[in-house]
Amino acid sequence: MTTVEQSRKLVTEIPGPQSIEMSKRRVAAVARGVGVTMPVSCARAFGGIVEDVDGNRLIDLGSGIAVTTIGNSSPRVVEAVQQQVAAFTHTCFMVTPYEGYIAVAEHLNRLTPGSYEKRSALFNSGAEAVENAIKIARAYTHKTAVVAFDHAYHGRTNLTMALTAKSMPYKSGFGPFAPEIYRAPLSYPYRDGLIDKEWATNGELAAERALTVIDKQIGAANLAAVIIEPILGEGGFIVPAPGFLPTL
Repeated sequence: MTTVEQSRKLVTEIPGPQSIEMSKRRVAAVARGVGVTMPVSCARAFGGIVEDVDGNRLIDLGSGIAVTTIGNSSPRVVEAVQQQVAAFTHTCFMVTPYEGYIAVAEHLNRLTPGSYEKRSALFNSGAEAVENAIKIARAYTHKTAVVAFDHAYHGRTNLTMALTAKSMPYKSGFGPFAPEIYRAPLSYPYRDGLIDKEWATNGELAAERALTVIDKQIGAANLAAVIIEPILGEGGFIVPAPGFLPTL
């Protein structure tokens, strides 16, 4: 397995000539809607370092949007992937089930809190998981209303765009969106503290504010689900005040 020295090193300007050439190919071949952040193209990565096509070694602070938080090309992951593709590449679990899917579901059931009977389903992305969570909640409760919060980000499919609170660059021009989505105020200690210092530290007060909005806009008789990020990422790395989530 190829490894990369775990140190930052620049051997060309950023971007280098190979990355510039790769960028030209990308612009010519890849749809404009697929935006990129970095001006370099990855050649390989290991641990916390990404090496670009020009040989520059860069510290990986993105972690594949948190997918590679255990490190790029982790030996255990590489070994597991190699063993799997040597056995079979794909069957579709709903056509021909297999042990790996079942084992992951069993592990998730052990990790999640609660002593009741639990089952898990696996999906391709965060947006797909959120969409299915909403479908499950609506099917189980026979209700339709869903509450999301200010500053939320839940994805870029039609339903998850409706749940997302940020217009640009995610929602503008893509409506109409899925109905029966309602917005409630979040505990945002910094912003709340500009109005009243007590709101910055008292999560219970902020939760009561949200519950009042939910009760007035929807009512418990119509509420299928409440969806919230425990710590908001895209919304600004917001940590709600202590007491907000338990009270909610």
